[in-house]
Amino acid sequence: MTEPSLSAPFSYDRVWTNWAGNHTATPAVYARPRDESEVVEAVRYAIRQGMNVRVAGAGHSFTPVVPTGGLMLDLTRLSGVTATDPQRLRASALAGTTVGQLGEPLWEAGLSLSNQGDIDKQVIAGAIATATHGSGIGLPNMSSALRRVRLVDGRGEVVEIGEDSVRELRAAQVAIGSLGVMLEVELAVSAAYHLKEEISYRPWQEVEESWDALIADHRHFSFFWCPADHSVDLYQLPAPPEQPMRDHCYVKIYDEVEVTEPDGLVSDDVGNRTDRAYRVYPGGYDEPFHEMEYMVPAERGLEALDEIRRLMLDEFPDQLYPIEVRWTAADDAYLSPNYQRDTLVISVSGEPGTDYWPFLRAVDQRLRAYQARPHWGKIHFMTRDRLAELFPEFDTFLAVRREFDPNGTFLNDHLRPLLG
Repeated sequence: MTEPSLSAPFSYDRVWTNWAGNHTATPAVYARPRDESEVVEAVRYAIRQGMNVRVAGAGHSFTPVVPTGGLMLDLTRLSGVTATDPQRLRASALAGTTVGQLGEPLWEAGLSLSNQGDIDKQVIAGAIATATHGSGIGLPNMSSALRRVRLVDGRGEVVEIGEDSVRELRAAQVAIGSLGVMLEVELAVSAAYHLKEEISYRPWQEVEESWDALIADHRHFSFFWCPADHSVDLYQLPAPPEQPMRDHCYVKIYDEVEVTEPDGLVSDDVGNRTDRAYRVYPGGYDEPFHEMEYMVPAERGLEALDEIRRLMLDEFPDQLYPIEVRWTAADDAYLSPNYQRDTLVISVSGEPGTDYWPFLRAVDQRLRAYQARPHWGKIHFMTRDRLAELFPEFDTFLAVRREFDPNGTFLNDHLRPLLG
């Protein structure tokens, strides 16, 4: 191959693998731009060569959203908070900034992310693109915080989408990288806050009986339902050795509290922490797993979850990973799994190296009756027809996508049948 005329560092024959180890790719060109101009240069080169373009992010998606035989971009050099506005509760960052890297600079400006999940290694552009979320019935996913984005579109031009372009912004909030390469994002954030953690171990029946109160009474309530005593070990959950966990739940409750200590730390004991929010959210998950995650309407959540619980106990007793259960508030992004409905999130996993597909397909089939929508970074069985049924503004999203990327430069083999 003739070497591309690129000022950005690039390489050939680089093998890319995601964190979970279930997807691998060898792009024709792998580039690590150092600034916006090098991103533009790389995208324009790919357009001239007829290559597809995908951004690698941190590799925390379980679906093949990244693999390409064309140009793969690594934006980790485009990192850092670029602006904060405590009066407007806004913050801007370069697209390659990880969620974890946002915590300290925002705190110094008196700000915090309004919510985040229990992994903070994702780059912010990838977290937004796939509708990454935390938990809380009154808290929407991270994509909903997007208020402005600069990106390189399918013509190789830098464009900006802001709050004055509602149609385009609602498409850009969850686009799986299909509108272009994000350069910088502006987010709605919150005033800095502290969280108090409470970890408990409860029988399923107790959680079921306290369902409505637990959801309503806490800022964050989530849990892992365990089909076997040693299920907690698969997610490195710190349950005491003598604690029975079969048909029990590892319950996580985070509530906002006032703290007067200058550093914000009151307790760092696992299960009983009180600290700055960005220090409390992340934890666990050192060992890879392969996860599928579907969202169902919150009002049918208990019914849907109990059906999957019974499926595991009665039909798939060999599947031992816990079910992670969370809540997420409604939003207005066209491809958001939470589009105009509060949701219960059901996450199931398969063990790497095993044939978990019959189990995942069975979960998919059971949840179809609940109009379940997928997390875009997790394993799913969506088709174009299903997406048209599940997302009322699917055609609007497709129209916007084609306006930004008329030749499908930002689609790969996974996304083309869905969004092409």
